[in-house]
Amino acid sequence: MSLQHTFQTWRAATLSAVLVLGFAIPAASAAYVDPPSLAEQIKSGALPPIEKRLPEKPRVINLTGDLKPGKHGGDIRTIIGRTRDIRLMVVYGYARIVTYNDKFQLEPDLVESYEVKDDRSFTFHLRKGHKWSDGAPFTAEDFRYWWEDVANNKDLNPSGPPIEMLVDDDPPKVEIIDEATVRFSWSKPNPFFLPRLAGASPLFPFRPSHHLKKFHIKYTSEEELTKTLGASRNWAAAHNREDNLYEFDNPALPTLQPWMNVTKMPATRFRVVRNPYFHRVDQNGLQLPYIDTVVVSVASAQLIAAKAGAGEADLQVRNIAFNNFTFLKQGEQRNNYKTLLWKEAKGSHMALFPNLNIKDPEWRKLFRDARFRRALSLGIDRDLINETLFFGLAFPANNTVLPQSPLFKKDYQTKWIKFDIKAANALLDEMGLKRQGGVRLLPDGRPIEIIIETAGENQEEVDVLELVKDNWGKIGVKLFIKPSQREVFRNRIFSGETQMSVWTGLENGVPTADFSPLELAPSSQHQYQWPMWGQFRETKGQSGEAIDMDIAKQLDTLFDEWMAADTEPKRSDIWHKMLAIHADQVFSIGIVSGVLQPVVVRNTLRNVPAEGIYNWDPGAHLGMYKPDTFWLDQ
Repeated sequence: MSLQHTFQTWRAATLSAVLVLGFAIPAASAAYVDPPSLAEQIKSGALPPIEKRLPEKPRVINLTGDLKPGKHGGDIRTIIGRTRDIRLMVVYGYARIVTYNDKFQLEPDLVESYEVKDDRSFTFHLRKGHKWSDGAPFTAEDFRYWWEDVANNKDLNPSGPPIEMLVDDDPPKVEIIDEATVRFSWSKPNPFFLPRLAGASPLFPFRPSHHLKKFHIKYTSEEELTKTLGASRNWAAAHNREDNLYEFDNPALPTLQPWMNVTKMPATRFRVVRNPYFHRVDQNGLQLPYIDTVVVSVASAQLIAAKAGAGEADLQVRNIAFNNFTFLKQGEQRNNYKTLLWKEAKGSHMALFPNLNIKDPEWRKLFRDARFRRALSLGIDRDLINETLFFGLAFPANNTVLPQSPLFKKDYQTKWIKFDIKAANALLDEMGLKRQGGVRLLPDGRPIEIIIETAGENQEEVDVLELVKDNWGKIGVKLFIKPSQREVFRNRIFSGETQMSVWTGLENGVPTADFSPLELAPSSQHQYQWPMWGQFRETKGQSGEAIDMDIAKQLDTLFDEWMAADTEPKRSDIWHKMLAIHADQVFSIGIVSGVLQPVVVRNTLRNVPAEGIYNWDPGAHLGMYKPDTFWLDQ
């Protein structure tokens, strides 16, 4: 199956007046099957029987073809590179209001069905009888509580509701139709709403209100809050600490994910156990997940590939890279695992991001000159990098859409990427950047020495940068590599301290015109080429910097035009204009694309696809393949 077919957009299906999606339960659903690991709790009365734990209409996952219905039981191990990455269990668990399937089409998940009208009105029908992991009902009240008492509470959210809930700064009308029906509606289309609900790091427009009301001054007296909070008595701070569905670091907070974290922070080893109220079953009535416990260990990111190769992980994809493949293959027979290779869908496996918002005025002026960015791109021997590090299996490319996208044009992929030292030097000479001792100088006389910062988690980045360093020496540009921890890495970029960084490219490299081109416009501080501009948009002007560069303003305007476009040809035309600008301006410097991602899988772990697509959003890495359906055949 081609990637183009795989990435069919959900939005074309919603252009009709009304879209209704839902799944029926199997005819034999009366015979639900409890996980044996819960037998003692059920026998003692600590848990009710399965018929009282599942929704009236659970979501049924039909496992067909290469995917087989499994059996309950067993533990699996995985490794993370830092404590905060325990949130990957929310990514992989992938319980959302709506989820992408492996064809990148949206399906109802936490909700039984939903209706969309003109991308303006979204009505969700909850599963009656659905419960949080502590057994409390999951109802429309949890949506109302989030919207009225959290998102719009100035003590909890001074800047107001999330940007995804605003269209032209206007919030939605939120209607609680009944206990199991919620409607969000805007006066203008909001094409981002459903994708954000299905995201790897999603918008959760609900909260376990029964739990969080204990920390909210509207529902709990000051006297009771004082007893709960002790001396601090800061109810808003306590509520915000408690309210973190995505971070997954608070065992006391109920969840809707397939597993629950039962380990308090700080920790270097987490136990994530099955959620007895999880809403999915297989076609035979077995409640999912099949796996009882996921044991998540924390180790240095640089050691994770070695640990996986030593057999210390039963399922590992995070913090391993293609350059680990040979080593991992060597350990397969000895350590009882196999190494799969999944396709990436990023616009570039790795890209360099000159910081156009850097504080230093001379560097800012230099990075904002397209000639300098083009020269740096022309000064990279991508064919050498591909052959040396990726066995020639990748391909040199800009950070742009992939050939499998209907928006692809060869020029977007190849403009300014041919290794041409003569042309690169000519551009730098044209800028008046003189040499002294083989090194070019800034106008103020300082040498052009670029420090490229990394998150310090990937040796592959260092290997690529070492080759780039040799190339750039030929055009009079010195390169230094500075690894650090991810939080430090990001904070330095956000604050304008970093000259240049290395990260992955466009998250979705195979979009159609109906996918949002938001990544191509300054929209987030996590866009490392213009973090201040992105922050300005994210915070509605409260922090960051307004765009002060004409070509970037043009991208911003084009994005607004895409939002207003009412036909596919109009949206396609805007995409092409934005892609052409990026190819010509080289705001980020792509290296190679099409790199394969190793996935280490224990030999007895079933239903992990032999071929898959490894992507953050859309896809949630393992998430869209439903790890709750993975099972141990022992």
